Amino acid sequence: MPKQLEKVYDPKQVEDKTYRFWEEGRYFHAEPNPEKKPYTIVIPPPNLTGKLHMGHALDETLQDILIRWRRMQGYETLWLPGTDHASIATEAKIVEAMRQEGVTKEDLGREGFLKRAWAWKKEYGGHIIDQLKKLGSSCDWERERFTLDEGCSRAVREVFVNLYEKGLIYRGERIINWCPHCKSTISDIEVEYDEKDGFFWHINYPIVGTDEVLEIATTRPETLLGDTAVAVHPDDERYKHLVGKKVLLPIVGKEIPIIADEYVEMDFGTGVVKITPAHDPNDFEVGLRHDLPVVNVMNDDATINEHGGRYEGMTREECRKAIVADLEAGGYLKSVEPYKHNVGGCYRCGSAIEPRVSKQWFVRMEPLAKPAIEAVRRGDTKFVPERFDKIYFNWLENIKDWCISRQLWWGHRIPAWYCPDCGEMVVSKEDPDACPKCGGKHLVQDPDTLDTWFSSALWPFSTLGWPDETPELKYFYPTNTLVTGYDIIFFWVARMIFSGLEHMGEVPFDTVLIHGLVRDAQGRKMSKSLGNGIDPLEVIDKYGADALRFTLATGNAPGNDMRFSDEKVNASRNFANKVWNASRFVLMNLSDGLTDVSLPGTLAVEDRWILTKYNALVREVTENLEKFELGLAVQKLYDFIWDVLCDWYIELCKSRLQAGGEASLAAQRVLVYVLGGTLKLLHPFMPFITEEIWQALPHEGESVMVSDWPVYDEALNFAADERDFEKVMQAIRAIRVRRGEMNVPPSKKTHLYIATGEAEVFRQGIPFFQRLAFASDVEIGERFAPEGAVQVVTEAARIFIPMDELVDREKELARLGREKAACEKDIAVLSGKLMNPGFVEKAPANVVEAERQRLQKVRERLAKIEESLSAFS
Repeated sequence: MPKQLEKVYDPKQVEDKTYRFWEEGRYFHAEPNPEKKPYTIVIPPPNLTGKLHMGHALDETLQDILIRWRRMQGYETLWLPGTDHASIATEAKIVEAMRQEGVTKEDLGREGFLKRAWAWKKEYGGHIIDQLKKLGSSCDWERERFTLDEGCSRAVREVFVNLYEKGLIYRGERIINWCPHCKSTISDIEVEYDEKDGFFWHINYPIVGTDEVLEIATTRPETLLGDTAVAVHPDDERYKHLVGKKVLLPIVGKEIPIIADEYVEMDFGTGVVKITPAHDPNDFEVGLRHDLPVVNVMNDDATINEHGGRYEGMTREECRKAIVADLEAGGYLKSVEPYKHNVGGCYRCGSAIEPRVSKQWFVRMEPLAKPAIEAVRRGDTKFVPERFDKIYFNWLENIKDWCISRQLWWGHRIPAWYCPDCGEMVVSKEDPDACPKCGGKHLVQDPDTLDTWFSSALWPFSTLGWPDETPELKYFYPTNTLVTGYDIIFFWVARMIFSGLEHMGEVPFDTVLIHGLVRDAQGRKMSKSLGNGIDPLEVIDKYGADALRFTLATGNAPGNDMRFSDEKVNASRNFANKVWNASRFVLMNLSDGLTDVSLPGTLAVEDRWILTKYNALVREVTENLEKFELGLAVQKLYDFIWDVLCDWYIELCKSRLQAGGEASLAAQRVLVYVLGGTLKLLHPFMPFITEEIWQALPHEGESVMVSDWPVYDEALNFAADERDFEKVMQAIRAIRVRRGEMNVPPSKKTHLYIATGEAEVFRQGIPFFQRLAFASDVEIGERFAPEGAVQVVTEAARIFIPMDELVDREKELARLGREKAACEKDIAVLSGKLMNPGFVEKAPANVVEAERQRLQKVRERLAKIEESLSAFS
């Protein structure tokens, strides 16, 4: 007796049990195998403090679909998982937790804090992994990595020292983005800009030795304390005579030069700008060109320092108010103009960023960017969709040197040591014991850590054992597909590409599959502030992981955002139930001891039809996956399972299954063949339910996830039979629709007359007309003209349905008359409303459009009623 499925599919009873079965079978594990072609994906490592959100769920679902598909195709598939230490984010969380206990970093000291951080990692690091398993992710957990583990840390040191020795890493004073709350630098791409209301303060700078003034507008009057020049354009006729002279810096009272520089825009404002090299990146570059002094007027916490004179100790906001008041009192403030402008904030804490000059470590980017640009232009790595390479090129072509040092304790510490005895600096892969210059033993390591993205950039090869030439590195690198959102193309993707080229001599992956954001049902970005975030684990608990995965894959197109709603997940659960119920029906109708599930030698016309449909599905789904059109693939599976297999073929088979004998066995074998193959196609999208059903069906092998992916078979292409049988199906559909319009129940059977020039085609369908079109008898010929019959016309036939056998003529005429009158009344009301200019012009556009659509539907309904009435005439 074949294994029977439970009456109702319960994901909670299936999913955990199935995942344990996969793990115990080690089906996720990959090893270098010369007999197979590798297919590798490295997971974008989520933060160890993270909680699975819908963006993660989409990202991991898409990766798992690709991995499961390639595994079934026979590749040696490695999906390498891991987590990121996420220095600034993790440190911020730990500091906040400590603050609530009344403890600071300084209270613990560096070693004590790091001990606390590793305890945090131990407690929270596994949470995200457990959540990924709930989703069904088939990662090779035996190869799980962490960006701060011993191997990754060794790779980081190797890269740092190699780049330093090539002159591509240097330490110098440059303008950087400073977060006064995190008290650390952050890179340009980690600054998030928001448009805010502000002001332009117009200030008069007196020209020394004259009664003239230069008018300058600024959005940050507090930085005036660090001005070391004012600048005009060299071609500006208004100011050429002033270049080389000096102005008196208001309030401060010191003289600063008037310089000429092409950076100044002549047609913006007055064409004169203040130059504050320590607090503006553009001013810093101007300062370098003109050898201007750099005066930093702020402390690490954005309070004013000793260079601020009487404003020392004030916050930048307090200083701004005080300076504006003093400018006004001194007669320097000409006017104040409201102004909207972009203000940069820290991507982690939201504090306003302070541009400031600071001594930091940098990567020289131009020599690394050029090969990375060329590699993508050559097609070594392709973006899907292709349009996203523009973001990549734009960033790399305009790249500045990368500030990699962070004033944090959690992260990879910079491998540089300073000798207090002689001032020597040592950069080394190993901790040095003594100064190589003077032999001093008091070396002090640089206190800074590296930007998180420095280690993440090495992820595709550091996780495979680099700098050692491991078998894994030789076999699995370069990897194949990187799946990620468009929001980190420059954060991470570009950095991995230039790092792979520099250290491995090859791009790290051949394809970057870009997906969009998961938005709410209204199309809004999910965020804490809107309160519209949806917890994937809650969705899994309510609907099951397969329903969530199917929802995320449905309608998914590379690069496009998608909308998520409860209704969509409910529809996916309904689909899972449809698959379960259909499979349960098939299993209940299999003969005891059925083991031969190869296709029978003799196939009925409906068998040839379903096999042709299934064969086309195999080809199309495979082609869609090859093109990363996952949304199209899943839609074709949905349509085939629901419309073709369940609504048609299973219904077509029922009479044969009930008849017994060879006809029944043939139907069973075709059902198992098609259902089993379809479950394989569906498996990457819905792994849990497909495994549970596949195990119940007659099958070979241990698990559906390591079974062979179906391949197109030209021998199963019965195109002529498919076309013929579609004509029969089209006729059955038309008859059912007409009966439905006349409210005829299935229990009322009637004679059918089918006039067609393709009699043989329709004779094959007689049993189906009787079963599915509720015919008591079927006559097929070239011409019929029965009296009082309703006509149904299809491309291949004209079908006559005698009315007297189906309905009470007088009652039906009365009913249709009432419906016609109701439609005409609705048409009159809606037409009047839409002809009223007051309604059309004042009502919202969506309301007007909805009324137009209602009118169209009522008119279509009236046309059908009139058609039915004409059948009685």
